Amino acid sequence: MSQVFILGDFAGDKCTKTTAELATAAARSGSVTAIVLAAPGAGATLAATVKHGPIANVLVVESTDFATHGVAAAADAIAQIIAQKSPNALLIASHAYGKEVAGRVAVATESGIITDAVDVAADLTATQLVFGGSTTVHSKVSNGVPIITVRPNSIEADLSDSTPAVENLSLTISDAAKLATTTSSTPPVKGGRPELTEAQVVVSGGRGTNGDFSAVEGFADSLGAAVGASRAATDAGWYPHSHQVGQTGKTVSPQLYVACGISGAIQHRAGMQTSKTIAVVNKDPEAPIFDLADFGVVGDLFAVLPQATQGVVAQKS
Repeated sequence: MSQVFILGDFAGDKCTKTTAELATAAARSGSVTAIVLAAPGAGATLAATVKHGPIANVLVVESTDFATHGVAAAADAIAQIIAQKSPNALLIASHAYGKEVAGRVAVATESGIITDAVDVAADLTATQLVFGGSTTVHSKVSNGVPIITVRPNSIEADLSDSTPAVENLSLTISDAAKLATTTSSTPPVKGGRPELTEAQVVVSGGRGTNGDFSAVEGFADSLGAAVGASRAATDAGWYPHSHQVGQTGKTVSPQLYVACGISGAIQHRAGMQTSKTIAVVNKDPEAPIFDLADFGVVGDLFAVLPQATQGVVAQKS
């Protein structure tokens, strides 16, 4: 039977929903095995959280080198696993870390790579949105083990419980993967809101906020949503660049995306137009963002959002 590997995606000591999304896509092509890279003694804890989605097996590799040598050590370990197990494909989450690991693994295994896929078919044909999302491309890897990075939230996850078999592997990270050393690192400061790329609901603000994101944040908090921002807002220093949604920021595909005071330049659209439902609040009825909208309100966000927030809170009470 065909085997498709996925790289387990974790936030702290817990597996994320993205892992189940990868597993759902991988299961279309064969039996799913999740790779877990962990610090010594932490493998069993991480593996125990890999319990949602159609995952048959978990391969655990423990090493101090993953913290000390970062993506190079991770890619080296995955390349060794591919050489040993010969899977039919490898799927990885399409975020900064995932894409860097995928690129290194592709080079090490002399395999083709497809990045930022929004879907993967049973025959491993990947669907991508390119040229700012204006064109849909279907492509397949023709050399080596197909390595595909998949955008979080692009695939509806099968979250059914699974009890995968766990196998511990002993690997030695090569000297070539240890040429760069991480001497210190600072984890990102997390607030009470969901991670932008993981969130089911995202509320973003743009130039129309005039630098005041209070209404955007209030509405987002009422929905339990993440907060995003357009490039105009982040370039102006109104909101951190880590929250930028767009071609040069983060790509999101939530169930609901609310664009507030955002005109809808192609740079921004490229980062959010795969959202399942798009709602827009903008004073300009001619704003290009309305072309994408499933629902739209022509009005001042400072008048609309507080009322919307009150309505959401009232429904919850």
